[in-house]
Amino acid sequence: MVEQQFAVAEAQHGLGGILNNLSGAVYVNHPAAINRADYKPAQLQMAAQLGLAIPRTLVTNDVEQVRKFAAEHGPIIYKSFRGVPPGPDGRVAAIWTRRIDPEELDESVAVTAHLFQQEVPKTADARVTVIGRRVFAQRITSPGGALDWRSGDWEKLVHEPVETPGPIRAALCAYLDAFGLVFGCFDFALSAADEQPETWTFIECNPNGQWAWLPDAGAMAHAFADVILEGWWS
Repeated sequence: MVEQQFAVAEAQHGLGGILNNLSGAVYVNHPAAINRADYKPAQLQMAAQLGLAIPRTLVTNDVEQVRKFAAEHGPIIYKSFRGVPPGPDGRVAAIWTRRIDPEELDESVAVTAHLFQQEVPKTADARVTVIGRRVFAQRITSPGGALDWRSGDWEKLVHEPVETPGPIRAALCAYLDAFGLVFGCFDFALSAADEQPETWTFIECNPNGQWAWLPDAGAMAHAFADVILEGWWS
């Protein structure tokens, strides 16, 4: 295991050091920008600064603070910052977003930082993929209205194109600019109330997210090509 860790670190600093500093290369996205944009608290702060709605959020390792937060803003959910590291066999596990009963928590919360949020009552989710200045959005609904659509059978998810409101489109482009990104996969919770326009609540942005599984993946591939080749023909 020690030898493996040494080899991985050497590769990161050797090959990674070269790939991080290519002269004249177009990065989508640059590794340094991905790292900077990969912290959920920073994502939420930036989204709020740009006028996007975000859930009430608590980052803490104090169980009493969690209980107080739940009393004021419950029901609440827990989500991990990074997920579970790969196991000895190399397989990667996941911790899905889940509802939390604060009375079931104990002092083990003190071991590390945790992310708790007020649950957003939603009718669907939206995955918004921004490539350059092109915006691709899909409404995602899952059978039974799963709290985290990633945790179920992806074959049963329903995808429908959805129009992203203009102010949100502008905020997402500004978000990418602020982090030095060219591309990002944004997740929103969609909520509907009576005859009012649907509410979009920012959940997170994956600066290196998956996109090829979406129905409009072909158009996204062309958008990536356009970003990479921009200026080559002039």
